[in-house]
Amino acid sequence: MHLARFPRIRLAHLPTPLEPAPRLSEALGVEIWIKRDDCTGLAGGGNKTRKLEFLLGEAFEQDADTLVTQGAVQSNHVRQTAAAAAAHGLKCEIILEERTGSTATDYVDNGNVLLDRLFGAGIRRVPGGTDMAAELEKTASEVKARGGRPYVIPGGGSNAVGALGYVDCAREIVVGADELDMRIDRIVTATGSAGTHAGLVAGLAVMGADIPVLGIGVRAPKAKQEENVLKLARETAALLGRPDAVTPEMVVADCDYVGEGYGLVDAAVIEALTLAARTDGIVLDPVYTGKAMKGLIALAKAGRFEGETVVFLHTGGAQGLFGYESEIGGSL
Repeated sequence: MHLARFPRIRLAHLPTPLEPAPRLSEALGVEIWIKRDDCTGLAGGGNKTRKLEFLLGEAFEQDADTLVTQGAVQSNHVRQTAAAAAAHGLKCEIILEERTGSTATDYVDNGNVLLDRLFGAGIRRVPGGTDMAAELEKTASEVKARGGRPYVIPGGGSNAVGALGYVDCAREIVVGADELDMRIDRIVTATGSAGTHAGLVAGLAVMGADIPVLGIGVRAPKAKQEENVLKLARETAALLGRPDAVTPEMVVADCDYVGEGYGLVDAAVIEALTLAARTDGIVLDPVYTGKAMKGLIALAKAGRFEGETVVFLHTGGAQGLFGYESEIGGSL
C-alpha cells in the first residue's frame, strides 16, 4: 500500500495513540482498547483530518483556491475542513443541512458552528432533506463565476481519495498492535458517510490482516449502509491496485442503535457518554462515537464480544457536545 504515490498534505498528529481502557473493560467484561483519532490535532482533532490530508493533496494538485463541502449543522467534517483551509491559505465555502430539525440556540450557533465561523468559512444553511450534491455543484459554480477555483469535497470527505486516510489508519493499527504483541479480534467504529469504515475495510483487506470491522450505524438502515460501505471500499481498493481485495462478507454494519434518527440523542447515548467519561476519562460525541459506544455496550452485555480484544476507533467530535448542552446537560 505505497501511499506515497498519492498527493498528500500533512495535517494530523500521527500515529495517534492506541490505548487500553481498563476501567471501561472491567465495566463491560471485554478487553477494550481505544484508537485515539480524536487526537489527530487539527481544530481539536477527529477522523476527518486523515481524509483531508489526501483530499487537500489532490486539491493542491488541481491548483484549487477554495474548498467547498457540506454536512449537518454540527458537522465535525465541516469544522476540520474549515480549519484545513485556514491553515493553508484557502477559502472555504460550506453548506450546513438542518438535518435534525433542531432550532435550539446551542445547536444552531455553538459547538462546531462557532468554530466554523472562527475559521472564517462562508456558511450557507439549507433545510433538511435538501439535495446536497446539487447544492455542492451550485456553490462550486458560484465560486467559479467570481473567478475562484473550487475543489469539491463530499460530505464526510467520503470518496476513495478521502478513504485513503483510513487505509493508512488500518496500517497504523496493525503496526501498533504488533509492537504491543497484541492480537486484535475486532475493530468497532461509527459508520455514517462510509469513508472511515470503507477505508479500514479496504486497508485491512489489501494488507491481508484478516481483522473484522463492525460499523455501528448512525443514520442509514443496515442494507443501505452496507451497500454504501462496500461500494466505497471496493473503489478504494481499486485505487490501491487491488480491485478484487474486498468481498461483501468483509462489510458488516449494525444499525440497531441509530435511535430516532441522525443526530438525535436518547437516554442510552447519554449513558454511553457518561460511562466512557467516568471510567477512563474518554470524551465522546452525541452523534457518532456516542452511538457507536451505545452499540458496543449493548453488544458487550449481550455476550457478543466474549473473549475478544476489541479496538474502538474514537473518531472525535467532542466539540459538538457544546451544541447539545440543552439536551444532555440536565441528565448529568
